[in-house]
Amino acid sequence: MNRIEAAADRIARRRLAIERLEILDPSIRPRDLSEAYAVQDAVHRRLAPTRVGKRIGWKIGATTKVMQDYLGLPHPCAAGLFEGVVRPNGSDVPAGDFCGVGIECEIAVRLARDVPPDAVPESGEGLRDAVASYRAAVELVDDRYVDWRKTDAATLIADDYFAAGAMLGPEVPAAAAGDVAACVGTTVVNGEERGRGRGADVLGHPLNALAWLARSLAERGTFLRAGEIVLTGSLVETKWLKAGDDVRVAVSGLGEIRFRVV
Repeated sequence: MNRIEAAADRIARRRLAIERLEILDPSIRPRDLSEAYAVQDAVHRRLAPTRVGKRIGWKIGATTKVMQDYLGLPHPCAAGLFEGVVRPNGSDVPAGDFCGVGIECEIAVRLARDVPPDAVPESGEGLRDAVASYRAAVELVDDRYVDWRKTDAATLIADDYFAAGAMLGPEVPAAAAGDVAACVGTTVVNGEERGRGRGADVLGHPLNALAWLARSLAERGTFLRAGEIVLTGSLVETKWLKAGDDVRVAVSGLGEIRFRVV
């Protein structure tokens, strides 16, 4: 087994067992972003036949200053969104499904068309017609690391950078959504507002994050596909939860998500 596959095997096994991932041995640790995404692809292949399921879209991490500061990452990163861990809006979230459950407040898009690698626009404006709908979204994240602050960024990217699922609000057709850069997202836990942000915090506009992802995928030899769902980045710093917490995440004009951690 080569080092890419060995790293993917270790990561996928820990993830499926809901066990914290230790800092990888240097012999298999991804050495740069190229290797990190190669490991990530191999992890996705291992997760597809399991309860996590096949990849149905993407999440983009660290697209806002608040999240870049929190994670200590000066640039965005891409990770998978998986069919088996997208939960219905309003459903209970068992704390036992995670090492340490957290949430991020996001604006999600569903793609109306493919974005071919040879036709990626310079800015998000060129992708306006590629979006079928917007919606409020919660990204469910998992602190599944022995110490994430000491874990290198390449390993975190290889393991989908905390990604552990999502909960999605109702779809709003793109033509009816207005200017999503002006949308305000709020995270409320047990009746107390814990943070807020605007769509414009996401690289100036959520579509700019989508364009970044399209370019990143093109560099990796793949592309965005019609029907995929993309979480464009958290408007609010990650909030870590515990059993008993009552959560409401809302994005103005796009709806809200409510659930309890049990």
